[in-house]
Amino acid sequence: MERRLFGTNGIRGVFNQDLTIEFAVKIAQAIGTFFKGGNILVGYDCRTSSPAIAQAVIAGLASTGCRPIEAGMAPTPTLQYAVKNHSLDGGVVITASHNPPQYNGIKVLGNDGVEISREQEIEIEEIFFEEKLYRASWEKIGQPRKLTNIIEEYNEAIKNHVDVEAIKRKKFRVVLDPGNGTASLTAPKLLRKLGCKVFTINANIDGNFPGRPSEPRPENLGDLCAVVRAVNADFGVAYDGDADRSIFVDENGEVHWGDKTFALIEEWFLRKNPGEKIVTPVSSSRLVLDVAERYGGKVVWTKVGSVVVSHKMKEIGAKLGGEENGGVFYGPHQPVRDGTMTTALILNILAETDKKLSDLLSELPKYFIEKDKVECPNELKKKVLERFRMEIEAEGLKFETIDGAKIWFSDGSSILVRPSGTEPIYRFYAEARTRERAENLVREYKEKISKIVAELS
Repeated sequence: MERRLFGTNGIRGVFNQDLTIEFAVKIAQAIGTFFKGGNILVGYDCRTSSPAIAQAVIAGLASTGCRPIEAGMAPTPTLQYAVKNHSLDGGVVITASHNPPQYNGIKVLGNDGVEISREQEIEIEEIFFEEKLYRASWEKIGQPRKLTNIIEEYNEAIKNHVDVEAIKRKKFRVVLDPGNGTASLTAPKLLRKLGCKVFTINANIDGNFPGRPSEPRPENLGDLCAVVRAVNADFGVAYDGDADRSIFVDENGEVHWGDKTFALIEEWFLRKNPGEKIVTPVSSSRLVLDVAERYGGKVVWTKVGSVVVSHKMKEIGAKLGGEENGGVFYGPHQPVRDGTMTTALILNILAETDKKLSDLLSELPKYFIEKDKVECPNELKKKVLERFRMEIEAEGLKFETIDGAKIWFSDGSSILVRPSGTEPIYRFYAEARTRERAENLVREYKEKISKIVAELS
């Protein structure tokens, strides 16, 4: 049986159950062996277990002769930028992104700040499982040093990609909801430097995420919507725990999925760069394709996962990527998801167009998206997918298998059914011209997968 540690987005697990300190030391030794020495950044999100795991990772890296560079607590995109900006050899980020507070995780970055490729993840796993750990002799043990000022450097870098004066002139009113996560360290400071009047909720850093669940989903953002309306803000933004994703609320207090705001950025980008390639996973809306066709762009579909999008962008030289979950990859800054950079781009678009966010979004083609999930043990995922593909093939439906199975219907609607890479679940993304059709698709295919799981169990 194939042994894997890395999922869709790094290694994840419940602290002191799947992800123990002993495991953290050993995987750090495998990572250090993979890097063969060098300066490796170590930073972490705000989870209660993150400092302890970071210390274990620093010890493991040092034992292989790597020199750990301690960056402390910071958003994941800030740590990614620091690796590139300081010409380091790689990085390790301790984060479980949007997962509940008992979870934590480990991401490995290359020397450009982008997460390492799937092939490189497998190399680290082989070192780990086959115990090929390099142990440096005592006089070559890497001595940690601290890196400070990375948040200021990162915020200044973002300002280079937007029209600062145009944004300042508009004196935007913005409500930020970091969800008690690390966006508190970057977004409020940046927006104040851009002349915005900033209001915050859930901006106290707390690894228990008391304000709302760490994943910014519409059902979690009622408070943000209420405050946007109460203070007459131009828009609101909610971030996930490590601040690489952002979900926007318009001036009327309505939440919009990441596809819509990404399509807005895509439209702005393609107007300035006609014919460019746009990279996005199969879970994204048809909206991305519609906008690309309108402005002569070309959509390149990928498997789900920010690592895949980043590496496809690097491979083909694309400058823009995006995900339906609020992840936008702005290549001129860095080809990774970056919630604070995305916020600056939306401010820039509002300043340039002199329009309200709701008006800009209403000009886009309209689709309804429904999402859901159903439990499925990890060991059954592969068999469930094989059975499901056989069933839809027998029905003669049009589908493709870049990731899971995406089915297209003759009325323009679609549904993506795929096993999660981070949790024991199957995910459903349905899209249609009416909400009723999207809801019905999710209901129908949830029943199908539930039935297959029950039979195979």
